[in-house]
Amino acid sequence: MHISGFHSHAMRLCLGLVLGLPALYPALAAPSNASKTASSEAPGDAAAQFGLGELYLYGRGVDQDDAQAFRLFKKAAEQGHMQAERNLGFLYYEGRGTPRDYAEALKWYRKAAEQGDAGSQNDLGNMYLNGIATTRDPAEAANWFRKAAEQGEPRAQNNLGYLYYHGTGVTQDYAEAGKWYRKSADQGYAQAENNLGILYYYGQGVAQDYAEAAKWYRKAADQGLVKAETNLGNMYNSGQGVAKDYTEAAKWYRKAADGKDS
Repeated sequence: MHISGFHSHAMRLCLGLVLGLPALYPALAAPSNASKTASSEAPGDAAAQFGLGELYLYGRGVDQDDAQAFRLFKKAAEQGHMQAERNLGFLYYEGRGTPRDYAEALKWYRKAAEQGDAGSQNDLGNMYLNGIATTRDPAEAANWFRKAAEQGEPRAQNNLGYLYYHGTGVTQDYAEAGKWYRKSADQGYAQAENNLGILYYYGQGVAQDYAEAAKWYRKAADQGLVKAETNLGNMYNSGQGVAKDYTEAAKWYRKAADGKDS
């Protein structure tokens, strides 16, 4: 299930895509306290395996090699290294360095999520929401999105807002949707900026305010989010929240017509 939303309205304003591909763990992440010290009997130092795996993944100082990255992340993950568990889940999810295996991705995301990794909690929520390698369970998705959102993960905050907006896995609540969209938007997450603009446009959970809607659409459009470019073009075309300007409308429509999300 690929999630997107679309509102029926004379201007056909668009609700931005919510779920993106799982993101890799930041390259300079601190090693988890699950790392183990190497010894003659040990299977190697997990933190070093994780670090070397990322160099292979990104081709930094070595030739880029997904298979080597997979091998190293797996060694570290099997020792309980949280970030390696997440990256291993990603490689299984994408089929990079190994055949694609959603069940294995789910397994390793869960291991990292249960250690408290916010990115893995969000990715695990995505898999429950979409029914990938597990029974679709929106309530369980909401549970994992919330865990990640409360840690400040912007994708999860946006996703939790989306569930509240649609009443999926939670009781529909536009004000709660706005709360989580704003937390994500304040971190510069384009999809949440667009979604917050929609709330202001329709006055859902907030006072209707076309100027605020246009402001948030612009923030997302400036990041190359196609649906926001369309929405901003609509505002210029109608003169809602901005001075009517057909040239600006054409500019933003053209960007949306020609482009893909940046």
